[in-house]
Amino acid sequence: MRVGTDAVLLGAWCSVQDARRVLDVGTGCGVVALMVAQRCPSACVDAIDIDAPSVEEAGRNFAASPWSHRLRAAKADFNEWTGVGYDLIVCNPPFFVNGLPSPDVARARARHTVTLDYARLIAHARDLLATAGCLAIVTPASVRAQVIEHATFQSMDIARLCEVASVEGREPKRLLWELTPARAAMTRERVAIKDAHAVYTDAYRSLCQAFYLDL
Repeated sequence: MRVGTDAVLLGAWCSVQDARRVLDVGTGCGVVALMVAQRCPSACVDAIDIDAPSVEEAGRNFAASPWSHRLRAAKADFNEWTGVGYDLIVCNPPFFVNGLPSPDVARARARHTVTLDYARLIAHARDLLATAGCLAIVTPASVRAQVIEHATFQSMDIARLCEVASVEGREPKRLLWELTPARAAMTRERVAIKDAHAVYTDAYRSLCQAFYLDL
């Protein structure tokens, strides 16, 4: 799996302060787990995926990193994961809610809600989080109402919401969420990736420059 903008945005944006136990759901190549480990020296990250080749790839990437002792890749289904007390759960979840899945099984699992939809993700994350923990996810803007509905049903507050536009001045295409079982007043943010001249914005550079060589 390629490293996508969504994953980089999530890994750079999610709150990692005081996070000691972290779960990365659907880790793919492991980029979000690596970013969390880079940003938070106290974080130990369990990175899980149902796709064996992805787990193998993530394991190789972890082993080659300076944080290998704090990263663990495992082949596992999140729906059956039983670890509890996580300070942070991160997930770049499947996002093709409608339409036909890819004939490539691995890609379908990664990009289509075949095995993990938003309702199950939020509900099971609620069970695994510590009292003051949070679930950080990235979604299309089109599922805003669904996420709010599922979070409300699970008695989770929206602590942070960031609207991400591809180009400054246009409608947001992606949303970054932090949901928590603790009481929280929502903080709203907005980031545009590029300006009208196709140049990366200062806000995007500030958020992501620690993870790119050419920003």
